[in-house]
Amino acid sequence: MSEAPTPQNPGLTNWLLIATLGVTWGAAFMLVRLSLDGFGPWSVAAGRTLLGGAVLWVFGAALGQGLNTIPSRRGWGFAIAVGLGAIALPFSLLSWGQQFVPSAFAGVAMGVVPLLVLPLVAIFSPEEGIGPRRVIGLILGFVGLAILLGKEAVSPSGNTLEGAGRIACLCAAACYACGSVTTRRAPKMPPLAFATACLLVAACVLVPIALVTEGIPTAFPPGPTAALILAALLPTAAATVIRVRVITTAGSLFMSLTSYQVPVWSVIFGVVLLGEALPPQLFVALGLILLGIGVSQSRAIAAMLADLRQPR
Repeated sequence: MSEAPTPQNPGLTNWLLIATLGVTWGAAFMLVRLSLDGFGPWSVAAGRTLLGGAVLWVFGAALGQGLNTIPSRRGWGFAIAVGLGAIALPFSLLSWGQQFVPSAFAGVAMGVVPLLVLPLVAIFSPEEGIGPRRVIGLILGFVGLAILLGKEAVSPSGNTLEGAGRIACLCAAACYACGSVTTRRAPKMPPLAFATACLLVAACVLVPIALVTEGIPTAFPPGPTAALILAALLPTAAATVIRVRVITTAGSLFMSLTSYQVPVWSVIFGVVLLGEALPPQLFVALGLILLGIGVSQSRAIAAMLADLRQPR
């Protein structure tokens, strides 16, 4: 019988979950792009969180993980902090910042998340453990990501608000890093209930902004509407539950490895489904990213393989 997952030995299930998150969040870029053909950016962000939270609310109630299972005011405090600081605020910062910077820069900004998580874990979650392997591995992953996104990520756009846009994207990355550590420190509670509360808190902020800036949508074209629904169900609702589960069992550093997978899958989906050009540097970048993940998690991988070889 395998041991309970820990930051030092996340276990096969958590490896499969972060791989699933990489694919799911990679598809989110495509789904959001398609949904923007029919809705404004604030409406998309608000729709994702509101619909995603409502779906989780229904499923949570049916599975005995409704909002009433959040155990205390402290639990609600963490849900509010994560909903505001790790969902609503970064969504808002990215929605504003990406108007003025190349989209590749936003990808690089998200790749900074694992590096920002390192000092936060050292201070607030030291039981996860930080050593030279993890630092070197995360740096290798970031170098691979920078190669994948190329010079377009740092090329100036010429917009007068470009500097502020870049700061906004980096602040969004900091929000995600802080959100991971905050989730790790939250009191024990059903993950479905916690994810539901976080999304609904974010919706309470984003829906009024969408109504003020863009108004109530008057048309629901089939393609963009279907893309928005899928974005709400998969990379928002389902992914939020998975994210909570991974962080609370395997830690913030392990979860941060997803940041390197997302741009790779985003490029792959763009090439396969949207007919975009294949970047020639994709395979070099992918090799460095995989090497970085392997180095940072070498002991965990060895422990997992040893567990798989044990007779059942």
